[in-house]
This record gives sequence, structure tokens and C-alpha cells, in this order.
Amino acid sequence: MTFDVFGIGNALVDIQVRISEEQLRQTGYDKGIMTLVDDAEQAALLKSLDGIPRHRCAGGSAANTIMGLAALGGTAAYTGKVASDENGAFFLHDMREQGITIEVPPAVTGQTGTCAVLITEDAQRTMLTNLAVSATLAPDDIDEQAVSRSKYVYVEGYLLTGGTPKDAAYRAIELAKQHDVKVALTVSDPFLVNMLRDEMMELIEGPVDLLFCNEQEARSLTGCDDPVNCAQEIHRHAENVALTLGPNGSLLMHEGELIPIEGVPVPAVDTTGAGDMYAGALLYGITSGMTWKEAGHLASHAAARIVSQLGARMERPFRPDEIMALLS
Repeated sequence: MTFDVFGIGNALVDIQVRISEEQLRQTGYDKGIMTLVDDAEQAALLKSLDGIPRHRCAGGSAANTIMGLAALGGTAAYTGKVASDENGAFFLHDMREQGITIEVPPAVTGQTGTCAVLITEDAQRTMLTNLAVSATLAPDDIDEQAVSRSKYVYVEGYLLTGGTPKDAAYRAIELAKQHDVKVALTVSDPFLVNMLRDEMMELIEGPVDLLFCNEQEARSLTGCDDPVNCAQEIHRHAENVALTLGPNGSLLMHEGELIPIEGVPVPAVDTTGAGDMYAGALLYGITSGMTWKEAGHLASHAAARIVSQLGARMERPFRPDEIMALLS
């Protein structure tokens, strides 16, 4: 089987909960950012939210992107590490039910990683991530045959913080280059740029063919202020750039051309996974024969659909006729 995209990232079960500003303050965590927590902290947080309705799905940034691509009709493989526990079985079943190939053996000890997504009334999300066994992802988990049969390898920036997951990310990139497969990298989070700027620039100047970033991340990477200048500066080093601007749309750079993509105004319910869905839809578009402008147009609409609902999974995926209508 061939794949449009081979994704690699932290395999996490997302647990989404809608709470008030006061409830968020009581947790003591900073609003709107991702905080790494250990097993005990995550267990205590979830216990404190007992009685509040929650939604669970297979998640993690790259997994959300791969799910988005699959929901649009793309073919995908995914590499991430789960444990032999209930959450791990749920993650694998959820991914495979969407037609995604995932063959990494579960870890026999430990627990599957989770991400508690606390969503306030202003649609902002505060994420508490417990990596658990996803932090044991290793180079041996990368399936060279699956990489070689893919059009793109998509790497989640969160993996670059160190340890064996970082080694696994670099192994996937190495194999992609050996087999003439393109590499897409998502910056993932502004704090990663601040921590790993030089390393990220080396990747952008080297093996990365397509970089995904938002406005804040692009400014940190380039030192420029204007988004257009940011996109053009990154494009000096990367063949293709996708710079998202929230409700203001996005900017694509391809073959020296700046391609502005309109935003799609919708009432914001939850911003979780909007950037991940944008990446999934853009990758679907460019691997299925669309022009970059068409792919960006689809990605903008797909991201808007995610923002207008709860959770990172499209409740109502686009039908083929809807996609055709968007492109006409």
C-alpha cells in the first residue's frame, strides 16, 4: 500500500473538558499554553474535574493532522508509542477505524500518554500533557518500507525536545531523504522555537521541504515582524512555507510566489487542533493533485470547521461534492 503521508508524533489520548475561567484558575495552570505534567499531576487534575462531561479521542498534534487527512480521503500511516492499557487500545482502534496504518508494538509497561484539554468560554484551550510511554518512541519504531511508500513524511516539532523520540524523528527524516520522500515539519509551539531555534533553522535550511508555523512562531524564527516578510524569509531556506494567521487566513510560499489564503469567519467554540487540521487538509490537497492555492483554500475551510466545534476531529467531514464546490 502507498501513503500520501507518513506521520510521526506523540501518541496521546486527548481528554477535552469545557470549564469556566474560575475552574481554570483553581487548577493553577497558565491559560492558553501547553504544560508538561507527570503521572501524578495528570491524575490529580482529572480527578478534580470528576463530574464534568468530557470527550476522548486519539490525539497528539501529528495524529490530529493524519486524522484530518484521512477524513478528507487521504491515505496515511502513523508512528507513535502507546502502552498495553485501555487508553492504548482505544488509541489504536480509533486510528485504525479511520483507515490509518499504525503498526508500532505497544509498550508492555507504563501507561499511554494523555493530554487534558481545558476549554474556556472564549474558545481558548489550556493543555496539560503527560507524555508517559510516548516518550519512549525510538528509531527502531520507524518502518522504512512505509516511509519509502509515502509522498510526505510529516514530523511533529514536539519530538525535537530530546531523548529517543528526537532520534526517531531524525531517523524518519533520514529515511525520507534516502527514498526521495518529501519532509514536512510543523514547528508545533512558540516555546519550541525559543528553545530550539538554531536546530530548527538547520532543519529548515536542510531536509525540510514544507514548513508549517503560525505568526508568532514565524516571528521568533526570523526576527521579522510583518508576516509577509516572515514567510519570504523562511522561503529563502525552505522550498514551501505555510504560515497560519488565525482568523486572518494564511500565507503560502511556493516556487517564489506568495499565495495569500483567506480566513473563513465562524463563531469560535474551541481552537484545539485548528492548525493540525489546516496541515492535514493542505497535505491532502497537494498530494492529491490540487494547486497550492486550492489546497490552501480547502485547508482554511477545514480549520474553520474545527474551530466551530468541540475537539480536534471533524464532527461532519467534508463530502467529495463539498470539496469540489469549494474549489470551483
